[in-house]
Amino acid sequence: MSDDASDHPSDEPRDERIAPAVGFVLVSTPIGNLGDMTQRAREALRAADLVLCEDTRHTARLLTALGVAARLETLNEHNEDARTASVLARLREGQRVALVSDAGTPLVSDPGFRLVRAAIAEGLPVSAVPGANAAVMALVLSGLPPQPFLFLGFPPPRQAARRAGFGRLRAAEQAGLSATLIWHEAPHRLAESLADMADAFPARPAAVARELTKRFEEVRRGELATLAAHYAEHPARGEITVVLGPPGDAGADAENLDQRLRQALASHSVKDAAALVAGATGLPRKLVYARALALGRASEG
Repeated sequence: MSDDASDHPSDEPRDERIAPAVGFVLVSTPIGNLGDMTQRAREALRAADLVLCEDTRHTARLLTALGVAARLETLNEHNEDARTASVLARLREGQRVALVSDAGTPLVSDPGFRLVRAAIAEGLPVSAVPGANAAVMALVLSGLPPQPFLFLGFPPPRQAARRAGFGRLRAAEQAGLSATLIWHEAPHRLAESLADMADAFPARPAAVARELTKRFEEVRRGELATLAAHYAEHPARGEITVVLGPPGDAGADAENLDQRLRQALASHSVKDAAALVAGATGLPRKLVYARALALGRASEG
């Protein structure tokens, strides 16, 4: 190795005092604790000609606490398309536009993706200031395998759609997917969602992270059924993230499905056996039917 360190980039973090980026900048904000606001984020908001946010009242309180004065406009799922043209025009003029969400990293379960994509398509400068992220924090506190992981946003609010979504994930696992799964969830739906997960992913380890970085931060770990029972009796409050451990032996899962189907096929038609097993496992009916058909043909052969 050469003794001349100048030939090699340093891995040590550096304090690079550079001016805030020109163009469109995605600024991460705290998920609860104001102390997690970085100096770069403060400077980016202070330098912005316009700050786009989900709720101007919420962001105004944050900026007041930071001692930052900025022009605010809303950007949400309802007006994002309508706002895009005017924001792009500002960027073409060389203005600085910042985007924040109510908490955490912009675009993650929040609006802004379509605007970012439009800016990139026009070749306009887009940058980001990293910061807090509830999904990643919950993952590293869960005690579950940290990689690979799959963040899935919020489960569907209606039970039928939620169960169908969990069933598709279970089918993907049986096809080879093996990752720690992460969702956000509303407190009033937490117990029901955990119960549906317990049906779809039996005997799986999980963690529920609540109020991260705040005064009443809590991470509860255990099997899904245990967590579902706990929150059914003790309704949760605050911001919630659910982390589900990866499946065990995929081969064992497939063997269990085949065993269930063979038992059902002994006394039912292929169609009825598939319907029974799909209902019991939460797996998509088409997938179960295809497997039942294959087993039926193999038995006849």
